[in-house]
Amino acid sequence: MKKCILFFITALLAVACNRGGGDNAEKQHTIVYGIIADDYNLERGEIGNGQTLGSILNEYGISALTIDRLDRASRDIFPLRQIRAGRPYTAFLTKDTIASKLDYLVYEKNVTDYVIFGFVGDSISITTGQKPIELRRTKRSAQIESSLWGAIMRDSLPYALAAELEDVYQWTVDFFGIQQGDKFTVIYDEKFVDTLSVGVGRIWGAKFTHGGKDIYAIPFKQGDKIQYWEYDGGSLRKQMLKAPLKFSRISSKFSNSRFHPVLKRYRPHHGVDYAAPKGTPVRAVADGVVVFRGWGGGGGNTLKIKHANNLMTGYLHLSGFAKGIVKGKRVSQGDVIGYVGSTGTSTGPHLDYRVWKGGTPINPLNIPQEPAIPISKENREAFEYVRDCIAAELNDLEGDYERITQLDSIVLPKKIEEELVTEK
Repeated sequence: MKKCILFFITALLAVACNRGGGDNAEKQHTIVYGIIADDYNLERGEIGNGQTLGSILNEYGISALTIDRLDRASRDIFPLRQIRAGRPYTAFLTKDTIASKLDYLVYEKNVTDYVIFGFVGDSISITTGQKPIELRRTKRSAQIESSLWGAIMRDSLPYALAAELEDVYQWTVDFFGIQQGDKFTVIYDEKFVDTLSVGVGRIWGAKFTHGGKDIYAIPFKQGDKIQYWEYDGGSLRKQMLKAPLKFSRISSKFSNSRFHPVLKRYRPHHGVDYAAPKGTPVRAVADGVVVFRGWGGGGGNTLKIKHANNLMTGYLHLSGFAKGIVKGKRVSQGDVIGYVGSTGTSTGPHLDYRVWKGGTPINPLNIPQEPAIPISKENREAFEYVRDCIAAELNDLEGDYERITQLDSIVLPKKIEEELVTEK
């Protein structure tokens, strides 16, 4: 294993304030993984295939007895068997030229989390830590040519942003019916460790133009939960999700006369087929109770769930059912209930999704949506203030608008004025 000696010139610095001039200035220390690194040579390496932490420690002079003690002490914190090939590690070696000694070895579990194994003196220690994450508020816009994911990849946006937008708009935007010319603008926190992007934080607001209609997503805390709301204060949440699975495509739509690919004749197809890989999770589109779980003939493994407003949904050709899904089970919107398969009369992995109202099949793509509870009267003024500020940021409007950075306690400008007047 090739190793290189690195002297960390830059890292997180513990900087003491110099208030009285040069004589009172305290020494600045170089901090790496929370360890003062001034008195160490730092050596970095990478876990090789088949390599164990014990073999690495042995190379640095740690005895088999100490390694055994470490193994037993670390079981409840980070079992040594969880070490993975390809992950980096850093050794902290004392600068004693005669008998350099390993005091710490730091293993990076992922881009943010690490484990410190300590060997100072005769003791051993195991501690965990996390690299500081910097949040950078970002606003980006993109025009869609084929799909949301295609636009995200084309414009080099964080991949996680597509999943976040789908989560926000899953009740209101039909991502399987995206049209060329649809577009979006979104304000979000991007997470960075040093210069590496490691994910997406809060969505601070979005405007999704779908079929010529602007659909806003405004975050606001009502009760004890932050949710996303439309411009008029209606909830983006609806009774039913637009689709029962993500990351797929519609391969066949609702029809009273479709040519069946297996039976080779025209017959009604009262559902929507979503082509997706076998094993793709299938979600309940609404709260309800499982009324059928079993073999559905040509439909293969089938689930049927009864919902409010005399609605029932069906999920056909499943490869299997999620754990705990049985007849009579109450499920919540978004729960995984099964997995895409090709059981029954089927030419390949897909989900046949069906909806009935009062026993009559209806097109799942045209279900009238019942909204959730809107913004309450007592929250209306605060919501409209947050909305106007975020909409101004989304649309680059000029004016004295506050940048919304927290949603726990919104203080309206006129409330501040009233308090100042009262104090006088």
